[in-house]
Amino acid sequence: MRLASIASGSSGNCIYIGSENHHVLVDVGIGRKRVEEGLAALDLTPADLDGILLTHEHSDHISGLGVLSRRYEIPIYGTAATLERVQEAKSLGAFPGELFHPVEAGSAFRLGDLEIHPFPVEHDAADPVAYRVDWEDKSVAVVTDLGEYQPETLEHLGELDALLLEANHDLRMLQVGPYPYYLKQRVMGKKGHLSNDAAGQLLAEIWQPRLEHVLLGHLSKENNYAELAYETVRTELLLGEGGCGKHDVRLAVAPRAARSETIEI
Repeated sequence: MRLASIASGSSGNCIYIGSENHHVLVDVGIGRKRVEEGLAALDLTPADLDGILLTHEHSDHISGLGVLSRRYEIPIYGTAATLERVQEAKSLGAFPGELFHPVEAGSAFRLGDLEIHPFPVEHDAADPVAYRVDWEDKSVAVVTDLGEYQPETLEHLGELDALLLEANHDLRMLQVGPYPYYLKQRVMGKKGHLSNDAAGQLLAEIWQPRLEHVLLGHLSKENNYAELAYETVRTELLLGEGGCGKHDVRLAVAPRAARSETIEI
């Protein structure tokens, strides 16, 4: 099973998950050419995809969806409210109705040998979800765009082998940065984005010996940078309350505009 970020940041998101025979993308917030190049590095083409899993309808997660899905006739999965917003987005063009497949948070479904588990997150979108994907005895998850996490969130993240987790902003950078007040409040709010500190705290809570690989993603260009996110999360994981010196996680940061390392489990 493999996990790789093709792009992850406030300007565009696209994450690959797959087994040897079946493959999905989580979100397509970048152009078709970049998706094709990212998949080619994995020895795949868009024609190999079994589906696109949408977390929510914000443009940095769907801007490349129309061209890619229509050209390759790739099924699109998302909650009913998310799919409705996608269909209303004139910038994406018209979609053949048969491409859309509504899913419900808490109800698993299969794409080939991949078992997909959508689960709810707190974000200012119509009906956002994150995804856990199981293959045989392996499990990975992609969790971004949440202002805070609930105990229910943690329940879906037990016994993972790999995780892409949001570390969107540094609180101090955000507070003194160029964003207007209303936008700062939105980002820091309960339906905003997860800070570096909160990401570290979440990771410390879900850590267990199987969790060997963590990619930090969806970093803000204005309010974060890779080294700061890495060090903040690492410190929280090793030294913070509940961290208990957990050294075994291979922690890395997904680039905003380039492909990450490929995690193989």
